[in-house]
Amino acid sequence: MPRKHRLEFPGACYHVINRGNYRTNIFRTEGAKLAFEACLFEACETYRWRLHAFVVMRNHYHLALETPEGNLVTGMQWLQATFANRFNKLRSEHGHVFQGRYKALVVERAGALGQVCDYIHLNPVRAGVCTVEGLEGLRFGSYWYLQRPTRRREFMVLETALVEAGELADTPTGRRCYLDYLTWQVAVGPAGKSKAYTNMSKGWALGTDRFKAALLESPDVPDSPRAWGIVGAREVRNQRQQDMRARCLNALRKNEENVRNDPKSAGWKVAIARFLKEREQADNRWLGDSLSMGRPEAVSTYVGRMKRGEIDDSVYRLLKTTNV
Repeated sequence: MPRKHRLEFPGACYHVINRGNYRTNIFRTEGAKLAFEACLFEACETYRWRLHAFVVMRNHYHLALETPEGNLVTGMQWLQATFANRFNKLRSEHGHVFQGRYKALVVERAGALGQVCDYIHLNPVRAGVCTVEGLEGLRFGSYWYLQRPTRRREFMVLETALVEAGELADTPTGRRCYLDYLTWQVAVGPAGKSKAYTNMSKGWALGTDRFKAALLESPDVPDSPRAWGIVGAREVRNQRQQDMRARCLNALRKNEENVRNDPKSAGWKVAIARFLKEREQADNRWLGDSLSMGRPEAVSTYVGRMKRGEIDDSVYRLLKTTNV
């Protein structure tokens, strides 16, 4: 199976995650955590990354990175290879340190990036390592640096979490308010709902549908869904289908009211269904729901009738020749 695609562009933000090989506790000692932090900071300086948040746990790490020069892959190759070499040399060992390739989710700057920062800061709390109040004493993470402005490095942009939490100032008062905000997150907010918060580490992109749709316009996005992996492929495919559906409606001057009220077997609906099946490999169930055409079997029947000439296909031919 081909490797999952890495979408890179100047200014891209990512949620990067990786674990120790076989989930081993590669960061179980303070020395290992210090070594990884040193490599991370070197990578940020060398590749001119902006670090919005990070945490180093016993067997994995999380990063919220921004790449002004669009060089995630090169920088991550250096980071992981350099740490692995130093780690193995220190222990006179050989072999893989990390569990395969790292995961890198593209993150929308507004909204989603702040949520990722919160997610990363609260990772030790979810793991039972400490309480929210105990985060300040947890040395290997961005929350520790957030509370100590004089210890921060030039590439750290830790105020992102404060701004996204409600335009909080990077002051003692603002940072205290952020602590209260994280406490609320754990108690009643999104962070307290593990099922919803798990999505911060799933998929291929984090953000609004509009943000994802804009990413899909990039010529760097592969057409083959296999390149995205199972979860990413499904989301990419659904987004493209939704986008093409909207374009078809616009080309035919139809709207959502027409979708709801026109007959299930309306010729224009069947035309769009046939077009999307051929162009985007849309399945009958999705077409039945999104075009109000009824059960999947009904969609298949209507499209088959059009192919046999029993339903006028002039609208379908129009879609085929129109740049939708």
